[in-house]
Amino acid sequence: MEGKKIHDLIIVGGGPIGLSVGVSCAKRGVSYLILEKGCLVNSIYHFPMNMTFFSTPEKIEIEKLPFTSINLRPSRREGLEYYRQVAKHFNLAIRLYEEVIKIERRDNSFGVTSSKGKYETKAIVLACGFYDIPNKLNVAGEELAKVKHYFDDPHLYFHQDVAVIGGANSAVDAALETYRKGAQVTLIVRDKAIKKSIKYWVKPDIENRIKNGEIKALFNSEIKAIKENEIIVKTPKGLKTLANDYVLAMTGYGPNYNLLNELGIRFDESEFRKPLFNSETMESNAEGVYLAGVICGGKKSNEWFIENSLDHGEKIIKNFLNKDQ
Repeated sequence: MEGKKIHDLIIVGGGPIGLSVGVSCAKRGVSYLILEKGCLVNSIYHFPMNMTFFSTPEKIEIEKLPFTSINLRPSRREGLEYYRQVAKHFNLAIRLYEEVIKIERRDNSFGVTSSKGKYETKAIVLACGFYDIPNKLNVAGEELAKVKHYFDDPHLYFHQDVAVIGGANSAVDAALETYRKGAQVTLIVRDKAIKKSIKYWVKPDIENRIKNGEIKALFNSEIKAIKENEIIVKTPKGLKTLANDYVLAMTGYGPNYNLLNELGIRFDESEFRKPLFNSETMESNAEGVYLAGVICGGKKSNEWFIENSLDHGEKIIKNFLNKDQ
């Protein structure tokens, strides 16, 4: 073990909620270590370049460290800057580019094996979000390089035939941004309409673009096969073949169920497979394993977000200290 030191908590995930839990640990004198498999706030880094947060800055501040923005809702770039400042201001114990490979339960502790070392801890906090594992289309051709499950820079799609799969916010954002950068966009939606949860300031925009024919939309439709220069779509009127250069599969993401299963965490019986936990303490059914942030919602990713998860750290530390006495 790393100098045979036993940490009180190891926090898996260095996103905003993982950082928030780390700050709560530092305030209460709880020894901790944050392990993040990518860069700091890795999920936010991989958001689209022009992404803006749902929340206003003051609602996602950590421990009242001011979050300033030139707009009503901060941008991805401002978010990255803010969370760097959080990590520096609170001198957080965080190790980046260090993936957790295995967690083993022992008599009174957990052994954690990462890509760079081995650790021992009294308890585990899973704050690893849901953005790392995309929901696959499971169709022929999905392995082609032109298929992307993450939307990056809309400039790449200038003068290209782009199919955007999905009817939620990420799909609508991708469709609008690529259209405005000169792509020929077709939005393919399994349901009869886009989601009602679309950001209210974006919904009229996408509806008008579809109404005017500037963005083509196929509802009650799903992609059946992807080829080098075309795609095949099942529509209410039968199979349709479309010219295609890129497929942006904005079909959502899920948590690391393998890790949850290995730790003995159980789930509810809904389609969202929400892990079971005590909302007062954030402890899962597996003793000593806590959940924090969006991972609490399983596949229902719009249930938990930064704004309503910032108190998870305080709940966890309170419960941990009560049990550790």
